[in-house]
Amino acid sequence: MQLKVFYFNELRVCTYVLWDETKECIIVDPGCESANEQQRLQQFITENQLKPVQVVNTHAHFDHVLGNLFVAKTYSIPSAIHEGDVQLLEKAAQQSAMFGFTVKPPPLPDRLLTEEEPVCFGHSQLQVLHTPGHSPGGICLYAADDKFVLSGDTLFQESIGRTDLTGGNYDQLLDSIHTKLMTLPDEVRVFPGHGPATSIGEEKRNNPFI
Repeated sequence: MQLKVFYFNELRVCTYVLWDETKECIIVDPGCESANEQQRLQQFITENQLKPVQVVNTHAHFDHVLGNLFVAKTYSIPSAIHEGDVQLLEKAAQQSAMFGFTVKPPPLPDRLLTEEEPVCFGHSQLQVLHTPGHSPGGICLYAADDKFVLSGDTLFQESIGRTDLTGGNYDQLLDSIHTKLMTLPDEVRVFPGHGPATSIGEEKRNNPFI
């Protein structure tokens, strides 16, 4: 499985494109806001002859769904999110206005993510880990064979997601991190929703919240 990260919008959201030898790909947290950002994403997909099959959101805060409508319409593909964040998704436009952004209402999800069903594309699959705390329906995506996890805004390099937004819960977030992420092997790389990559082992040693 291969991975490409883009840093989009003023909040520097990490948007991930994941694909394998079949060229099927998924787009995780499309934060592309401007025409230039949309073009960069589209150009990468075209140049690498990728075939998008799904949009997946780790959670529904507005900065992570800014490009949902663009990607879903451009490639005529379904979107997926955890049920716990559907209400946040429905209020993305109101959320964005509070922070000085404008986002067109993203499409409602075609699929509700659960831990019982992996996210699949090509010959690959990602395990869904429900990690509430930053938001009620926050999830992480774990690639066991490739030893990496997309942590959304649950875990960052030497930090954790904020819990002062609607639906946030500090104790719940710490529980999610300890029971769902810190139980993964130390060598697993962590690709977060903002900032640089890290690893489970590094966060066990250096993260002051853990």
